Amino acid sequence: MYQERIRALPSWHGGPARNDCIFLEKDPNMKGFRGLYAAQVLLFFSFYFHSVLYPCALVQWFVPVGDSPCEDTGMWKVKRELDEDGSQVISIVHLDSVVRGAHLIGVYGKDFLPRDFQYTDSLSAFYSYFVNKYADHHANEIAF
Repeated sequence: MYQERIRALPSWHGGPARNDCIFLEKDPNMKGFRGLYAAQVLLFFSFYFHSVLYPCALVQWFVPVGDSPCEDTGMWKVKRELDEDGSQVISIVHLDSVVRGAHLIGVYGKDFLPRDFQYTDSLSAFYSYFVNKYADHHANEIAF
């Protein structure tokens, strides 16, 4: 793959916001998801410091649930990283640490979703998420 679009937009085609998820490099010596972070991009920006351009992203973090993939699905589970007061952990990262886009699927449970459930709420409505290894060949190749 030569390029990929990762979006962080306040409005997608005149509709609701679109904030894609990404894999970030944690440890290049560890294989699969153990060497990656998962995050949701809120904003892309850049700035100059001492005549050097720094392209960055503002991200919300997801942390692994457990030390291995789910036995039933074969996919890693993650949940939002929260600080001591229950707020979502947000950080600024350099774009050099971004590996590629990621796809997270809510862990739905036994109950049905409400009829008025909006797809735009899918990354804030669930307690945990699966890191989708079936999204495409590249996701499966690097994360599993």
